[in-house]
Amino acid sequence: MCGIAGIYNYASSEPINESVLRRMTGVIAHRGPDEDGFYVADRIGFGHRRLSIIDVAGGHQPIFNEDRSAAIIFNGEIYNYRELAQLVEARGHRLQTKSDTETIIHLYEEFGDACVEKLRGMFAFAIWDARRQQLLLARDRVGKKPLYYADVGGCLIFASELKSLLEHPLMTREMDHQAVADYFSYQFIPAPKTIFRHARKLQAGHILVVTPTGIREQQYWDIDFSQTENRGEAEWSELLFDEFRAAVDGRLMSEV
Repeated sequence: MCGIAGIYNYASSEPINESVLRRMTGVIAHRGPDEDGFYVADRIGFGHRRLSIIDVAGGHQPIFNEDRSAAIIFNGEIYNYRELAQLVEARGHRLQTKSDTETIIHLYEEFGDACVEKLRGMFAFAIWDARRQQLLLARDRVGKKPLYYADVGGCLIFASELKSLLEHPLMTREMDHQAVADYFSYQFIPAPKTIFRHARKLQAGHILVVTPTGIREQQYWDIDFSQTENRGEAEWSELLFDEFRAAVDGRLMSEV
């Protein structure tokens, strides 16, 4: 796993306090013991802790597009990244690494927020688009990778773990009493709530788009039970094994 953290002062021109960002990133160092990386520019700041899995030598994050107008930090693994790399190269992009992370930033350039629909894998990532002054947060379809955020005083802070949010001076520890009640009822806190009143989980299969005009959360995927298929037991069994084999093969590509 890796860890991501970031700050976007979307409602003000206040520059990023890099020491706060480094504290937010430092408390999740256990998620990525191999290296860290930072990007700070005016009102946006990204921090990353890396556990090297794919392109161990060249996959340092944040990763940028060709003209450095967009940047990404990523936690997870994209199982179809090789075919996606071929797709973006066919559209004229020049890949500087062999990492799955870089394919995502170029997919974003081609397809915008809908880039998530082409990803097969587990992920939580943040993309900064300097041209549009837009921050995009995304979480995989079933929520295998965590992503928390808080909108506090015109500042959007996000991270892989709640403890990172608490390093920001605007984040309070005020508890959400309904979330506590949910925990005692269900033994977990249903998304989007967290134990803290001002912190939220980005829900599985959702994106969060932040611009100077505000914040928008949108669902991009859900299980669809509306369509039925008339297949026999033998055919369903063969389809299941085909999908299972494909899923295992896709997970055998890492370098470590």
